[in-house]
Amino acid sequence: MTHFLSKRLPKPRPGPGPGRVLVTVAALVAALGLGALTPAEAATEGSSVTVSEADVSTSSATDRSAGTAHGFASLEGGTTGGAGGKVVTVTTQADLERYATAEEPYVIRVAGAIKAEPFGANIAVASDKTVIGVGTAGELVQGELHLAPGTHNVIIRNLTIRDSYVEGDWDCKDTDFDGIQMDTAHHVWIDHNRFSRICDGQLDIRKDSEYVTVSYNRFENNNKTFGIGWTPNVKTQITVDHNWFRGTKQRNPSADNCAYAHLYNNYMTAQADPGDPVWTYGNWSRGATRMVIENSYYDGVQHPYQADTTAELVQRGSILRNTTGRHEEWGAAFEPRDFYAYRPDPAAAVPGLVSRFSGPREELGGNTVLNVPGDHPTLQAAVDAVPDGNDGTITIRLAPGTYREQVRIAAAKSSPWTDMSGFSWRDARFAEYRTYGPGATITADRPQLPDADAATHTVTDHLAGTDGWAPHARHH
Repeated sequence: MTHFLSKRLPKPRPGPGPGRVLVTVAALVAALGLGALTPAEAATEGSSVTVSEADVSTSSATDRSAGTAHGFASLEGGTTGGAGGKVVTVTTQADLERYATAEEPYVIRVAGAIKAEPFGANIAVASDKTVIGVGTAGELVQGELHLAPGTHNVIIRNLTIRDSYVEGDWDCKDTDFDGIQMDTAHHVWIDHNRFSRICDGQLDIRKDSEYVTVSYNRFENNNKTFGIGWTPNVKTQITVDHNWFRGTKQRNPSADNCAYAHLYNNYMTAQADPGDPVWTYGNWSRGATRMVIENSYYDGVQHPYQADTTAELVQRGSILRNTTGRHEEWGAAFEPRDFYAYRPDPAAAVPGLVSRFSGPREELGGNTVLNVPGDHPTLQAAVDAVPDGNDGTITIRLAPGTYREQVRIAAAKSSPWTDMSGFSWRDARFAEYRTYGPGATITADRPQLPDADAATHTVTDHLAGTDGWAPHARHH
């Protein structure tokens, strides 16, 4: 446990104003090298540490890598994945399977390429998981992520899933090597991934899966790309936006018996196997599906959108360039804004936006944000979520509020006081008391608080100093 000795936050000016609250724990986490504590900053003499409403506002519509699910995955409680669980980094199939199948929530960072064995192996993903690639390096090779019936609250982001294709088997009728397959799952967000050369479906959403969003992915070099259905029931609700279908033949997507399928700002080009007059196509509203297509861009596509006579399809605002074959619309389908707010980009901007922002992103997966109290009820809970040996950047983000707690942090550095936001430990005058962990060895550069002083030395006493400062008293 770490105590403040004399680096006391100064007395604030009266009335910090609406939406601004004093935070007295900011320097603690920053000093211990956990990464960052935002939006609070390290305290300096003559200033107050604050958190403002503006600092913690939600991501704007122009943030193409926002960490919050949108569309149907945001409804009925939303999709948060492993938020609230520990953050782990995996580089092997064994570790990926260990954490992905665990009962407790995890944020699982995939660092590097993991080659699944045997060829086409399924890796089960249980409920309350986030599986995210670190930068553009996270890959699953010749394997499948599988969500069994009942699985819920799963986020899969920023991965490349590739190369389970069997040479010479373009139809893949004898295999079931999907990239991601889910059966009767709910609240799933598939975002910023790249799928390439999969046998058979790159993404199969099956058997009454609900509250699903598929966004900013790249689907490349495949026959049966993205199927939804395999059920006589009409239950699935799905949002499909800002995806790039390039070099794919069919199911882009094919939606069978979807209660609501909302497709907007998708980009389809360089269609594979253009000589097939029937089964090379773009979007297909099948069975009893109600589909809405908005502001998408089709370039050189045969049968860009079509519908069974039993289905409904509304198309508005899309751009069709050198398209042929079926362009079918009938029925009223539904109004997506009756379910959630969204703002589609202009169709003319789709090729530039989607080609630039879809697929794995370098900025994703490297910095894990732990929100307090959104993901973790206390600062201590967020600190405890950081595992031993963590090699990634962890940002602990505090919402507006007053935080009154003592935080215990396991020492991870041999000299944890050498870098404290520009202040040396001699100026800040921290002291340790009963620190623990692999980096807890006592040295001359690590002053220790005596037991006698620790018995009477509390954060409240320290902050009070000689002037009785007690900012929390106003809230009692």
